[in-house]
Amino acid sequence: MSVDVDQLKAEWVGKQFDEKEFVVTKEAALEIALACGETDPRFTDPSHADFQAPSGVTAHFTGGRVFPEALLPVLRRGIGFDAGKRVAALRPIRPGERLVGRSEIHDVYEKTGRSGSMLFFVHRMTFSNERGESVSIVDWKMVVREPSKKD
Repeated sequence: MSVDVDQLKAEWVGKQFDEKEFVVTKEAALEIALACGETDPRFTDPSHADFQAPSGVTAHFTGGRVFPEALLPVLRRGIGFDAGKRVAALRPIRPGERLVGRSEIHDVYEKTGRSGSMLFFVHRMTFSNERGESVSIVDWKMVVREPSKKD
């Protein structure tokens, strides 16, 4: 794909480029828990003494920008697709809590597959609560692959 991965890493990895505030509502927490098949009353019964949002609730949040504007030309060099998310739940998230999500590029790497060169970007959004405690980390992988002759 003729991209200098080391240069991309030096320019972008670990640098915050977006920040957005979110509020987890009781209704959203319950809806996500039920949609995921959760059965633990801590997540499905709002009257439970330890009612909280399921750990995947933060995977539903998106920032104001998915990628920094300056990275868009690199992303447009190929065909992009979502390669999945990973959620690390660090603390319970209570309905009504205000969270701040901060976005950064966590990693950039290249692999070669059957379809050619693929460039992976790991977008990390770290969520903290009103007390400044980290409550969740969501890593989202975006792959940009070289266009093939068929594309």
